[in-house]
Amino acid sequence: MTTGNSNLPLVWDFIDRKTEVFTDLADRVWETPETCYMEKLSAAAHREMLEAQGFRITENVAGIPTALIGEAGEGGPVIAFLGEYDALAGLSQKAGAVHQEPLIPGANGHGCGHNLLGSASLLAATALKDWLEMTGTPGRVRYYGCPAEEGGAAKAFMVRAGAFEDVDIAISWHPSNFAGVQRETSLANCRIDFTFTGRAAHASAVPELGRSALDAVELMNVGVNYMREHMPSDCRIHYAVLDTGGISPNVVQAHAKVRYVVRAPELPGLLALIERVKKIAEGAALMTETKVESTILAGVSNLIVNKPLMDAMQDIWDSMGPPPFDEADVAFAEKIRATLTPEDIAASWNQERLEPRDIPLADFVLPAHNEVRQMGGSTDVGDVSWVVPTVQAYGATLAVGTQLHTWQVVAQGQSALAHKGMVSAAKAMAATGLAAIESEQLREAAWGDLKKRRKGQEYTSPIPPGAEPPVAAMTVK
Repeated sequence: MTTGNSNLPLVWDFIDRKTEVFTDLADRVWETPETCYMEKLSAAAHREMLEAQGFRITENVAGIPTALIGEAGEGGPVIAFLGEYDALAGLSQKAGAVHQEPLIPGANGHGCGHNLLGSASLLAATALKDWLEMTGTPGRVRYYGCPAEEGGAAKAFMVRAGAFEDVDIAISWHPSNFAGVQRETSLANCRIDFTFTGRAAHASAVPELGRSALDAVELMNVGVNYMREHMPSDCRIHYAVLDTGGISPNVVQAHAKVRYVVRAPELPGLLALIERVKKIAEGAALMTETKVESTILAGVSNLIVNKPLMDAMQDIWDSMGPPPFDEADVAFAEKIRATLTPEDIAASWNQERLEPRDIPLADFVLPAHNEVRQMGGSTDVGDVSWVVPTVQAYGATLAVGTQLHTWQVVAQGQSALAHKGMVSAAKAMAATGLAAIESEQLREAAWGDLKKRRKGQEYTSPIPPGAEPPVAAMTVK
């Protein structure tokens, strides 16, 4: 694709015409923050927009009540736009406030910007749909409404259910400090609950009759901590004790539960590390004469980047430039930046290997580079990227230095600067989708790159057969 494509202004014009209704959608979702698999109002808002824009709608995708697909067009290649709308627990914050001020103490908040993420992806899908209808071009556009990215792995369940089997190209984005192409891989991860069952007893009168499930949890945690020295340095393991067995110290705890998150750069390494963690759990049960059961709640694969699609999107960003921020946006960003530490600000520049600049908002597009970097987090977009060539944008929706999963993200979530960054990301995604529709050569190159990067490995879901999407909210990404 070339930046002189005469169809680009038409696609971008469709976006400009509908910017107001889609920023309203983003604001509606911001106002009803819902966590992992509980996004009923947010999913309903996206469904209403799909219906209003003329999409054919499929609900309850992969048996998930808050997952949906909207499709438009006939024949031709299938271009998928991935949207999200889940929030995070405990990050309630007043919009526009430049100090920490929860709307409702302890309540949810959109600390990762997914209110913007879903809206921009749906806006991009709508613009490409409108262009297909106007030109009569064969092709299908799909919007995937994906819940539970924050720890629930909804896309992994959707991939396992075959929801992406006929997709040619997948496109997504994420709110960020900067605008440009996302060129990082992510860590594969798995969430596992280990439930230990022992025997209650009077802890003083007859302690010999008790078998402590809490002791087993503590021993497991110690064992995993010792294992850290003997596992690959780029792997990660975290845990949280969910159930200590009660609040009475004079009762031997008969039940206890601990949740583990295991991460590795690639799926095969993850699966091997999971087995080692399971052995430690079995050892802890053996030492305490308790029983242990493990339940995999969710799992995601590592993200596979795609160079032909990244290069195509880079050309588009370079022709667009950064969002059109004004003086009011800069002034608000400066106030947010005053709440950040020097380490926060330095981390944002370091993550992109950029020389720091004393600016509150990014006035440039991330430059192209061929180095594939490793981000510290995980995403269920990774599972999509194993089965479909996938590309993601970054949208500049945050003051430089803002770290995700913080109250500062929530405070900026309804701001004019966030809306402008969201619309720019929608334009980059829609234009990339247009390039894939028009160029069979690009689609073939993208598939060739995916096959090369899989190195002969077939996709294996990190979620075992029979495991169903968890309905309880889960935090900690």
